Amino acid sequence: MLFTFFLTLRAAGLKPSLSEFLMLLEALSKHVAIFSTDDFYHLSRATLVKDESQYDRFDRAFAAYFKGVDSVYEDVAGEIPDEWLKAMAQKVLSDEEKAKIQAMGGLDKLMETLRQRLEEQKERHQGGNKWVGTGGTSPFGNSGFNPEGIRIGGSGGQKSAVKVWDKREFRNLDDTIELGTRNIKVALRRLRKFAREGAADVLDIDDTIRSTARNAGWLDIKMVPERHNAVKVLLFLDVGGSMDPHVKVCEELFSAAKTEFKHLEYFYFHNFIYEGVWKDNSRRHTEKIPLYDVMHKFTPDYKVIFIGDATMSPYEILQPGGSVEHWNEEAGATWMKRLMDVFPRMVWLNPEADQRWEYTPSIQVAQELLGKDRMFSLTLSGLDKAMRRLSH
Repeated sequence: MLFTFFLTLRAAGLKPSLSEFLMLLEALSKHVAIFSTDDFYHLSRATLVKDESQYDRFDRAFAAYFKGVDSVYEDVAGEIPDEWLKAMAQKVLSDEEKAKIQAMGGLDKLMETLRQRLEEQKERHQGGNKWVGTGGTSPFGNSGFNPEGIRIGGSGGQKSAVKVWDKREFRNLDDTIELGTRNIKVALRRLRKFAREGAADVLDIDDTIRSTARNAGWLDIKMVPERHNAVKVLLFLDVGGSMDPHVKVCEELFSAAKTEFKHLEYFYFHNFIYEGVWKDNSRRHTEKIPLYDVMHKFTPDYKVIFIGDATMSPYEILQPGGSVEHWNEEAGATWMKRLMDVFPRMVWLNPEADQRWEYTPSIQVAQELLGKDRMFSLTLSGLDKAMRRLSH
């Protein structure tokens, strides 16, 4: 049985290895997960899924293989009109009335009966005991009472449903979702480059054991500097205007980057890069930092990440005086080229959906200026590709 489950996962594109499958079998032989579908789900996901971005794909394959409600839902959900599931009123039953209501007898019987009901039912039902509806004693629907039913739509009340059947409306983690801080950290780790620098204040266990063995058993403690991520990053964040809808994801990325990189410097800009950037948005008109100072202070081994929607008038990029906030003596494109000459490893993360890029002239101008392989969408897939680009 489990070998076909393994093949199902591979067919779904997850590609677990045979050694990982054997690890799962070994864990089961040691009773790590027994008598619980939930325990087996978490165990198999931990052993067979390599990348957190594949969790939703695993969920779908798992549900389809074990014939859970999710797979059945895809077959018949479209046949249940939304108005059938809207609760108008809720029947109040006494304890004696509740005791008289019979359970149908298990999930298989429930699912078989549900299919029959959906073939026969033609209209909405409220307060009944048979059809898919609301507020009654039927085992199918919501906002009613049944000791053993399937809740469809609505919210739970009696907490006795055998299965909760809600439409799966989640944002797919495979390639296209906007990121949470945790997922961003996973993607940023592709830039890790560990080094040991500074004072030797961490115990080196392996070297201590080797040295003690060579010293005829006399303890010889060895210390090393703490290991940390040595990658250096300059982060430029677009703020204001069309970036306002993207504040949340930018904050998440900023938070994740500050956690992941010891050597991180950040600056703000508006729409496009010009002769000055700033660290405090409330003082951006009075405490600007000349871009020349940034280029002279930081070494070329810094990796540069721009975050912005690149949505503006193309004149803001191409023309002197094009900035909407001040008179820029030189075009933004000129300053971007200077920055690229100093920092060759550069990417631009764009929170706008990439389907819109070809219809936004300023994004096309920015892509042409940067090189088309330097702008990536601010999604899990895009961030992963950007980190790979910076690593080369």
